[in-house]
Amino acid sequence: MKLGSEEHKNLFCRSFIESHLEFEPEQLPWPCLDSVALERIRSVPFWKEALSTERNAGAMVSAFAATVSDPLLQEAIALQAMEETRHSRLIEFVINRYDIKISQPPEPVLPSNIKTAFLDFGFGECLDSFLAFGLFEIARQAKYMPEAIFDIFDQILHEEARHIMFFVNWVTYQQIQEGRKANWLRGVDALWHYWNALQDKIKAFSGSEEEKQQGFTATSAGNFMDNLTPELFLSTCLKENARRMSAFNQQLLQPRLLPTLAATGLRVLKLRPRRQSNPITQFSEP
Repeated sequence: MKLGSEEHKNLFCRSFIESHLEFEPEQLPWPCLDSVALERIRSVPFWKEALSTERNAGAMVSAFAATVSDPLLQEAIALQAMEETRHSRLIEFVINRYDIKISQPPEPVLPSNIKTAFLDFGFGECLDSFLAFGLFEIARQAKYMPEAIFDIFDQILHEEARHIMFFVNWVTYQQIQEGRKANWLRGVDALWHYWNALQDKIKAFSGSEEEKQQGFTATSAGNFMDNLTPELFLSTCLKENARRMSAFNQQLLQPRLLPTLAATGLRVLKLRPRRQSNPITQFSEP
């Protein structure tokens, strides 16, 4: 299959559209939580930012879809917009069902350059999703919440994996259609957008409390286990990313930069003098 061809476009669009799952957030099998689980879910720091992010994403992706003239691409991008909006409704349902106290985020404001916003969002989602895959598995192994909660949010992470798979194929197809056929040209463009996304993560580690909450996938692992090592976090991200990406047609492109950087970082960390390893903290059952 030739990248940038009609065959390529049909494959990544049809794969995305046909793997869509129908569900309504309020109809999912939400469990009743005991006092311990309620305290834990309410203490997770990112609910407000997650709600704001998904609301903004739904509005922005929907607006971008309206600018796309190709019918198949338009259908796929509009479907992503619907899924992003559904994510915001799901998070809002969680907040209301479990009485999580947050201040309401501002209403979405559409950016002036909608295509640039879609590009920045897509590359940022590649970064966030890679980190979220590891964070989710760490929390699941630690039994931080009842398994029923993880089962529900596993569907959301699967949708995020579909989004980044679609995005990296869409952006490559688009670049080739615009004449940027050389790999190095596309690589430079991707690095620029990844760099912008990485700046947000750096702020999340070193900025104000508001900025730390905005970088929820980068900073929240410590909520779920004690003494988390960089080695364990990176290895879990790599393992979960490989597992989730293996569900897709292997002819399609996958996000490669973050897994490559993480694998390199992990090799460097393993060269350090060995220290006593820290097992995953098992939270006591109520």
